[in-house]
Amino acid sequence: MSLLIVLAALSGAMAVGAGAFGAHGAQGDAAEWLKTGAQYQLAHALAALLAVQFDARGPAWLFVAGGLIFAGTLYLMALGLPRWLGAITPIGGTLLIGGWLWLAWVALRG
Repeated sequence: MSLLIVLAALSGAMAVGAGAFGAHGAQGDAAEWLKTGAQYQLAHALAALLAVQFDARGPAWLFVAGGLIFAGTLYLMALGLPRWLGAITPIGGTLLIGGWLWLAWVALRG
C-alpha cells in the first residue's frame, strides 16, 4: 500500500473525528470551524483516493496536503490557538483548487 493511500485514509479518519467533535463537543465559531474543516478534508481524502486509482498522484498529493493545511488551521483555531492561523487557511484552499485543476488537465491529456 502506498504512503499516499495511507495518508488519505488517515485524513479521512481525522475528518470524521473533527466533524464529530464539531457536532457534539464544540460551540459557536469552534463548532463551525470543525464542521467546515471536516467537510473539506473528508471530500478531499476521498478525491485523493480516487485520483490514485486513476494514476493521478500529483493531484492526490495536493488534495491530501491542501486538506491538511485548510482543515488543520481551522481545527487548531477551534482548539483555542490564535486566529491569525486563519491567514494560512487559504494556502490549503489554493492547493485544493490546484489539485482539481491538475486533475482536469490529467483527464484532458488522457
